[in-house]
Amino acid sequence: MPTIIDSHAHCSNRRDDALIPYAKKNGLRYDLSELLTKMRSNGVEAGLLLSPPLDDGSPLPNQAVMDLCEQSGGLLFPVLTVEPSREAVSLALALAKSHSNSVKGFKVRLGYLPVFADDPVFDPLYDHAIQEDLPVLFHAGDTATSSGSLVHAHPLTLDRLANRRSDLKIVVCHMGNPWIMDTAELVYKHANVYADLSGLVAGDSRYVKEYIDYLAAKISDAVYFAGGAEKLLFGTDYPVQTHENSLELVRRIKVERADADRILGSNAKRLFAL
Repeated sequence: MPTIIDSHAHCSNRRDDALIPYAKKNGLRYDLSELLTKMRSNGVEAGLLLSPPLDDGSPLPNQAVMDLCEQSGGLLFPVLTVEPSREAVSLALALAKSHSNSVKGFKVRLGYLPVFADDPVFDPLYDHAIQEDLPVLFHAGDTATSSGSLVHAHPLTLDRLANRRSDLKIVVCHMGNPWIMDTAELVYKHANVYADLSGLVAGDSRYVKEYIDYLAAKISDAVYFAGGAEKLLFGTDYPVQTHENSLELVRRIKVERADADRILGSNAKRLFAL
């Protein structure tokens, strides 16, 4: 059996969690116990836990993510969400430094706020991430709310940052969907740019099987364009996407078995030092 690592999952115990409607669409209870059960039953050995958005537009506080990871029995590792303010950057860095043995990276929510990745407010974050060899994940592509800014969420806006910070490990979340081939260009062009496949299949629509086939073809083309799958990462975006649909998507990507295994886990194991 290949190693499977979920590079992108969410959880909380808040009633104002904005992902609850997605959980209901997927028939999920959406809590820590269910997430851990789903991981075990689907052979997921470890996962990265990120803050879900709350109804007021803010992310779940990072300390809550830390607490959930501590309750996971070693299955989940925190990725700290960093908002575009000096105070938020400072607080996230302090938390990362005090938990350097467990924090595996940072997340910037492009598109949910009108900020680009190369904004100077993030410079101390990137300095620390490079020094500690921690990846920074960036939301890219479609947003979970209609108020999101697609101009700021377009994956090609990360090209400027990748040019200026060639030592920074950048992860484009959700393959930048619907701009999957634009993300493929970033992965091809920059040695330091990766992408995860999380959250691409939201809910169970009438055409979910056809949509998974469509996505699998697009991702296959991205692999061919980039010349391999060494920098693609499996992810669920739980509860937005089920573990079953996430694994089915990888199964339908037309790549060699070795590349499928890289996507499922070995790439993430190397990138996040798991």
